[in-house]
Amino acid sequence: MRLFHFLSPLALIVACTPQDVSEPSRSAQFNDYPTRLFETFEMSCTGPGDSFRKLPDSSFECSEYLPPEAAAFLILTYDGSPQNLPKSVMRLNPSKTASGYRVDASLVFRVPQKAGSVVEVPVESEALDQALARLYRALGGSPG
Repeated sequence: MRLFHFLSPLALIVACTPQDVSEPSRSAQFNDYPTRLFETFEMSCTGPGDSFRKLPDSSFECSEYLPPEAAAFLILTYDGSPQNLPKSVMRLNPSKTASGYRVDASLVFRVPQKAGSVVEVPVESEALDQALARLYRALGGSPG
């Protein structure tokens, strides 16, 4: 998931800061099933510590470990477990529509807790939203 790797420190700051903005759209409409999008997503999730999964609900997920400073920040801020490190998790969720397929993307920091549960911290980033819109357009989608 190197495409979004550079966003981790910025996203961490933004994710943990109160914001009074509307929810950004991380969606796109495709005329046909966006096979190339999902193949590209899978190929970008091949670095050390990256993990790609196709979920039972037909979503695709890529998770990766965070840089040490970002992981430490999340562990301290969200009472995380240092034995089970936080990860950034991007998910693409396709759904059939009357005019083709809609793909919704989400990005969270998944922070395992000492007690065993997991906290998911949503990541809001204008740079990420713009990168997704460019990717969607390059692969035939209409963002929005």
